[in-house]
Amino acid sequence: NDDVSNYTMLTLLPPDLSHLQQKVQARDVIFVIDVSGSMAGTSIDQAKASLITALDGLTSIDRFNIIWFNDDTDSLFPKTVTATQQYKNLAKRFINKLEAGGGTEMLPAMELALSKQEIFSRFRQVVFITDGNISNETELFDVIDKQLGNSRLFTIGIGSAPNAYFMSKAAAKGRGTFAYIGNVNEVQEKTITLFKKLETPALINIQLAINSKTIDKNEYEVFPAILADLYAGDTATILIKGKQLPRI
Repeated sequence: NDDVSNYTMLTLLPPDLSHLQQKVQARDVIFVIDVSGSMAGTSIDQAKASLITALDGLTSIDRFNIIWFNDDTDSLFPKTVTATQQYKNLAKRFINKLEAGGGTEMLPAMELALSKQEIFSRFRQVVFITDGNISNETELFDVIDKQLGNSRLFTIGIGSAPNAYFMSKAAAKGRGTFAYIGNVNEVQEKTITLFKKLETPALINIQLAINSKTIDKNEYEVFPAILADLYAGDTATILIKGKQLPRI
């Protein structure tokens, strides 16, 4: 029967980091923090504390920057800087002074976070921390589609009412992950866990070939269509649909 489709499920298990021949040596990490009025109180306090801890996880071969947004958007540095102790201490003082107030305009922050990317062999991670009070999804998706490049986009939604649709789809487009933290008292603990994971990418730029050839989309469907990177301790499941069972 020509209409019958076959399914193959593939599970990926990354090697232990100690056995990797080529580790990702240097990262560019862009931290983006929502400082709008709805973040006031525990949310902003815990988000700031988690960022300060995340800075300690950066090594001297990494680079970083911090972007904040409410009605306005700005960055701590004009471009990414080397994660020396001096720059990290400066950033910690800056983070401690952040206060929540104003509205939520994420679009300029997304444009800034995904712009002016230096061309290097660095692994670039962009992390948004927000309570997700976002409505202009279409414009934001357009920026991601046009400007993502080789960046990876991670979204962290905190509080009772983040826009989970936008944040999960944005992370999927960005080959990253979406973390939802409903209890604002757990923000620091759970974001630190995520930041720790982001320090240990095990397999990146994963490509799937069938019969030693790039996948013919007319012959096979692959779910998910965008393959995210794998970090230490992660697994990934890929589903392949087609008329013939593939040899991978």
